[in-house]
Amino acid sequence: MSGKNILFLILLVFIPVSLTAHFLGWGDLIVFITAALAILPLAAWMGTATEEIAVVVGPSLGGLLNATFGNATELIIAIVALRAGLINVVKASITGSIIGNLLLVMGLSMLLGGLRHKEQTFQPIVARVNAASMNLAVIAILLPTAMNFSSQGISEKILQHLSIAVAIVLILVYALTLLFSMKTHAYLYEVGMVDAEIEEIPHTKPNLWLWSGVLLVCTLLVALESEMLVDSLEVATSQLGLTALFTGVIIVPIVGNAAEHATAVTVAMKDKMDLSLSVAVGSSMQIALFVAPVLVIAGWIFGQPMDLNFQPFELVAVAVSVFIANSISSDGKSNWLEGTLLLAAYTVLGIAFYFHPAIDGIG
Repeated sequence: MSGKNILFLILLVFIPVSLTAHFLGWGDLIVFITAALAILPLAAWMGTATEEIAVVVGPSLGGLLNATFGNATELIIAIVALRAGLINVVKASITGSIIGNLLLVMGLSMLLGGLRHKEQTFQPIVARVNAASMNLAVIAILLPTAMNFSSQGISEKILQHLSIAVAIVLILVYALTLLFSMKTHAYLYEVGMVDAEIEEIPHTKPNLWLWSGVLLVCTLLVALESEMLVDSLEVATSQLGLTALFTGVIIVPIVGNAAEHATAVTVAMKDKMDLSLSVAVGSSMQIALFVAPVLVIAGWIFGQPMDLNFQPFELVAVAVSVFIANSISSDGKSNWLEGTLLLAAYTVLGIAFYFHPAIDGIG
């Protein structure tokens, strides 16, 4: 058993600890920390269960399953926060997920992979397609924000209607990217991943019912832990001296995506950058083209004013992240220095978000 799996098994102890802390009233800070630690292994088990089920149901349905459940943990946390009325935290978590995957995960993958292997290669055509999709995501966020900034007295209802229309377009684009990657141009995405499949997919067929049960139980537990995480978020972050903006942009995405981040870095160190980038960039695309639009529609259903009107500072952070990630990955090659540059950009943005004033109107 790998060290990563042993760590996630140990972290399972925080599930009963967080529940005990919640019901015995040990304080919001302890509940927040233990719930966050409990979500880490649950997210890892959800990912493992999804992969095992994908082996049984076949590549097409399995690919769709992975594409749908890839960011399930973060989506659950965001929906819980959305129902609680923490709109700005939800928007910050969307921002943080995009910049975290593009800068932190890609950066760590290129740095650690580059230290072991002088230069690593991946498909430049796939990188360009991903870059175009991420550019669309920036445009989708830019338009509602620009409309609100440039028009006086625009109503919240109009912004939400615009955001819903844009969300529908983004979901359609996401469906088309799945068609492109899994059907019409699947051969582009298979290059460099064959060895990984041979290593990681077991020869014996997984038990479908067992892993479906694991996925269901983990999903329910993530929902429960997310409720406790969100309920304690405001008081706990205040006690830690953190703003809700920093928590949403940095803390929540790391908690929701830690297992996926570990996978991307691990395969990069094995010189499988195609697979590593498909995890990192694919996760960013899923957040921008699927999760964010779903949250906009969910906000409309819940009666919460969720829209794509982000703070200008968040928009700048996303645009900068997409620009630097696209420029570094466009040649289909990577090395440790490029990884360092991505990590430096993430660090600078993280510092800026730390010193940015608290968001008004939460809760």
